[in-house]
Amino acid sequence: MVDVKLWAGLVPLADNQQTVTVEAGTVRELLRQLGDRYPGLREPIKNEVAVVMDGTIYRNDWSVELPENAEVFLIRRLAGG
Repeated sequence: MVDVKLWAGLVPLADNQQTVTVEAGTVRELLRQLGDRYPGLREPIKNEVAVVMDGTIYRNDWSVELPENAEVFLIRRLAGG
């Protein structure tokens, strides 16, 4: 299980919870479970989210495994070059 901390813009879409506990083996499973539990998160997860796990940002590699008790944040995906 991991605790996922949500950026402020996602909190209203997750029943006003800043932190959500999820049991998942990969980032993809984590995002799927969040979207199933809180349907309002589906669209932002699809288009606007980067996952920060133990200090590393993942923008597209959702197959990464989640270690037990990893520190996980969902943040707004930043554009840039």
